[in-house]
Amino acid sequence: MSKLTRLGVILTDRGSKYAVSGAGVASRADVDAVLADLKSDRAYAKATHNTWAAILPTGALKADDGESGAAMVILRMMERAELQDHVIIVTRWYGGKKLGGDRFRRVQDAVRAYLDQSGI
Repeated sequence: MSKLTRLGVILTDRGSKYAVSGAGVASRADVDAVLADLKSDRAYAKATHNTWAAILPTGALKADDGESGAAMVILRMMERAELQDHVIIVTRWYGGKKLGGDRFRRVQDAVRAYLDQSGI
């Protein structure tokens, strides 16, 4: 498992804040360890959603954490980038206004920022 990379809050939309994090992983246990590391930061532990996806040697895993459909967005972008053995987590702090379909665009923006920052 590689070190957790946190880009912090990278965008806001109508009060909601989005952050993106990720790490290299080789197993579900590694994914769980990365999530535990992320949530050791109280701000992330109290976030409305920590949506994630991972592509492991055994296959793809994902969890919406209440943000229905968002993990599939992350997974599809990882597949297109051919990013294996990695987990990407998009964190959202709800700002009080529903974003509708724009929430998927914000998830895409966050994942794109992570991929760009990582040079992937």
